[in-house]
Amino acid sequence: MGMLKISVISPEATLFEGEAPSVTAPAFDGEVGILPMHAPMVTTLGAGVLRIGNGEARFNVEGGFLQVVDDVVRVVTEKASRA
Repeated sequence: MGMLKISVISPEATLFEGEAPSVTAPAFDGEVGILPMHAPMVTTLGAGVLRIGNGEARFNVEGGFLQVVDDVVRVVTEKASRA
């Protein structure tokens, strides 16, 4: 299986920049899981835990958006802290 290129950005800093096999994010209407070859999409984030890979990184996020294009996942959040 391939890898995703992931960046997690908050107003204060870039919190994560790297590769992982998956991302699970709290979308505004429930959790969304992203794997390699995912269709392009943009969704608004709600509040909850953003999980990267098999526990490589976890963040409490609140608001913002998630974009997926060509195995690149960008998470831009209004508020985030390590979980």
